Amino acid sequence: MIQINGTLKLAPDTLTKGREAIVAMVRASRAEDGCLEYGFAQDLTDPDVLYLVERWRDRAALDAHSASPHMAEFMRTMAANPAMERDLRIFETDDGLPLG
Repeated sequence: MIQINGTLKLAPDTLTKGREAIVAMVRASRAEDGCLEYGFAQDLTDPDVLYLVERWRDRAALDAHSASPHMAEFMRTMAANPAMERDLRIFETDDGLPLG
């Protein structure tokens, strides 16, 4: 399994302007073959910080996602509103174990 985790620090009001594009990206990505999880979450203490979590069945599924039309559209939107800071990490991992 491939997992991507990280944070994006956006300029003020970028989330307001880009929310529609982010929601479209999440919906399209979740519908892709091999997508196990895809989501953004807003930091409760800093509304300009987003957390990204992606889980993919394998590298081929992630590669297909990276080449998808909705990813290209999202990248155009982000290029027009670039993150001030970006820290995304990719991991090859297993399914993990439940906590607790």
